[in-house]
Amino acid sequence: MLDQPDPIAAVAAISNANAEESEDETLAGRHDIEMLDYETLSMEQLTAELEKLVSIEKVMSVKDHVEHLRTAFLSKYNHFIEEKKDEWQAENPETTEEFEYHLPLKSQFDKLYNQYRDKKNTHFKSVQSNLEGNLQNRLAIVEELKNLINPQENIKDTLKHFNELRDRWRTAGPIPKDKYNHVWNNYHFHVENFYDYLHLDRDARDQDFKHNLERKQKIIARAEELVNEADVNKAFRELQDLHRLWKEDIGPVSREHREEIWNRFSELTRQMHDKRESLYESLRGKETENLDKKKDIIARIDAVTAEPVTAHGQWQGQIEKVEALRNEFFAAGKVPAEVNEETWSAFKTAVRNFNANKNSFYKDIKKDQQDNLNKKMALVEKAKALQNSDDFAVTTPVMKQIQEEWKTIGHVPRKYSDKIWKDFKEACNHYFEKLKASRSESSDEENTAFESKKNYLDELRTVEMTGSHKTDLDAIKAHIEKWKSFGKVPFSKRHIEGKFNKILDALFEKLSLSKKETDMVRFTNRVEALAGSDETRKLDNEKIFLMRKIDEVQGEIFQLENNIQFFANAKKDNPMVAEVRKNIERHKEELDTLKQKLKQLRNMQQ
Repeated sequence: MLDQPDPIAAVAAISNANAEESEDETLAGRHDIEMLDYETLSMEQLTAELEKLVSIEKVMSVKDHVEHLRTAFLSKYNHFIEEKKDEWQAENPETTEEFEYHLPLKSQFDKLYNQYRDKKNTHFKSVQSNLEGNLQNRLAIVEELKNLINPQENIKDTLKHFNELRDRWRTAGPIPKDKYNHVWNNYHFHVENFYDYLHLDRDARDQDFKHNLERKQKIIARAEELVNEADVNKAFRELQDLHRLWKEDIGPVSREHREEIWNRFSELTRQMHDKRESLYESLRGKETENLDKKKDIIARIDAVTAEPVTAHGQWQGQIEKVEALRNEFFAAGKVPAEVNEETWSAFKTAVRNFNANKNSFYKDIKKDQQDNLNKKMALVEKAKALQNSDDFAVTTPVMKQIQEEWKTIGHVPRKYSDKIWKDFKEACNHYFEKLKASRSESSDEENTAFESKKNYLDELRTVEMTGSHKTDLDAIKAHIEKWKSFGKVPFSKRHIEGKFNKILDALFEKLSLSKKETDMVRFTNRVEALAGSDETRKLDNEKIFLMRKIDEVQGEIFQLENNIQFFANAKKDNPMVAEVRKNIERHKEELDTLKQKLKQLRNMQQ
């Protein structure tokens, strides 16, 4: 149960509030302006609210609102800047530069707050310049009241002087709030003295007492209604006005009613004060609930931070979770003032720890992306260097290889990705458009070459061998050179090369060449044809085939030589031994031919 304040404390609370508002009457207007829960608003919303408050003419009526709002804004802004600084330091760990970050919203907020501060200072100076003069004026009135108690003067003149002093008092203006209660109490003391000790016209005095009593009874009746008013804050503000009216506008009552009526008003004030304290206690309970909510949110942020995350997609999910928890924290409302700073600090620490983990991950990602950027920039430079090449046979496979390599490289920093891709694509497109144009120009030549080769095939089919090895071999080689001189044929008609090779095979069969020599001539013709037709992939496949075949034949030779060891004691004319040795020699000849082919192919590619 709440401790019950005595009536004196309750009345003192109202007197102090009235003293403050008496010093500057515009303060009274603060009760008419809603005090929002500024901690739940975003920086954008706070700036918009400040703009509204600054536009209010009675600047002191929004003093508390603006200061609470500014505190909330600066807390959020400082937290925002700390996060940005942590991110910057994570991205620039070795920099010697000072961190700087400009938030336009902060500049807008500062501009509005400076407008408010200038208006407040101007108003404050205006008020302060009059307070001391008004105080001296009121003190002088009190001194004149003291001197009214003079039996030698005419009563009617004294009463007239008294009324003049009361009129002067009512218009004397505001005084410093720390002097307010003392000066008012002094004034009332001497007013009551005037009524009690002067020999006034008793009927006039009693009439005045009766009128004042009726007015104070009406105030009490209204105070009794206010005690049951649902809106406690509104009722308390009206009670505050009733106290001001009681003290400043209504004179004393007769001595017999003076204490009783004041005690009744004081008791009603105490009851209203109790209701107000109960309301505040309820609000403090709500603040405690908000504290529990915020502690739970902080714990949930810590839990998210503790979860192991190893991929960009997962981090995006975690960032969304923490952002939602941050918004939930800001929307949770006020906490008890004595733990507000501690709670805010714990929240900032939790978010900072999460950001530290996130920044560490993206720092590594950024390093990888920078490496990827360097690789792609190298490919861009390579593509640009080749984009004007006319050596299509050599350049085309290289450009295709560059494109394939580009696909294997991961992401680059976002701010560079569009530009570097644009540069790379332009270089590649430039080359392949040039290649396409070149092929279009050569199509007529290729068709002519096809017709020439087609006619030459008919001529080759009628060739007769002379029987002279050298003469016939030279003739075949001449046919091959003649065939090459016709040039390339269209891709779709390259089957004619197969027909030519069949005729060559038939001619080689008629030659009295060794198998090795025939095989080499055929091989030379075939790979030269591939090289001349940009079939680089087939040449690579041929090289791979030869290397594998060499390994295979070497393995077979090793196995045969190993097997012959089992016949170490056999006679030289042993048929089985002779067959194995014959196989070894045949494989060695094949190995020698394969090596010559591989050497020739490598020289050609170089």
